[in-house]
Amino acid sequence: MKRVLFALTLTLPGAAFAAGAGDETPPKPTETTKNCFQEKQWDPSIKKYVRFSKPVNGVWDPKIKKCVRPDKTSHLDTETRYDAVRELAYAGRHDEAQQVLATMPDQEDDRVLTYWGFTARKKGDFDTAFSFYNRAILKNPGNLLARSYMGQGLVEAGDLDGARLQLAEIETRGDASGWPATSLRTAIESGKVFNY
Repeated sequence: MKRVLFALTLTLPGAAFAAGAGDETPPKPTETTKNCFQEKQWDPSIKKYVRFSKPVNGVWDPKIKKCVRPDKTSHLDTETRYDAVRELAYAGRHDEAQQVLATMPDQEDDRVLTYWGFTARKKGDFDTAFSFYNRAILKNPGNLLARSYMGQGLVEAGDLDGARLQLAEIETRGDASGWPATSLRTAIESGKVFNY
């Protein structure tokens, strides 16, 4: 079944626009990973972690300088939410990243689908991840980041031929030196996959 879905992603025509073309720089920690979504915090006065009476659950809002819940009524813009998802995922906090993803206004946006796939893969659910990656690529065949993440998942699953096909597709779409191609090429050559 994976091969059939995978084959579909290579045959659909579409624009070469790369939604979320990827960034070779890991996200920098912000207050989102430092103070939001945490159940406990280091107290230097007693030199140990103390539990919050109620976990801070949210995303850092730079406008009001505090953690806010990223629900659908929040005034957080989409880019702030994307940045929080990327930062949380890089920190290995995939459940929290998915909590933010669930608040995205357009759940069928190919970037949202890509991030759902990435977090599912990092949680070890490859079938769900490949499903999301395929949906993202069906929506936007030029989503090179989804192709790179799918290829890295294929490397993890031991399907180097499938990963090479995704790399070839990225290169065919004109981005042989960008982060999606570079990270996938590195994964194929070394077996090392990336968290961003």
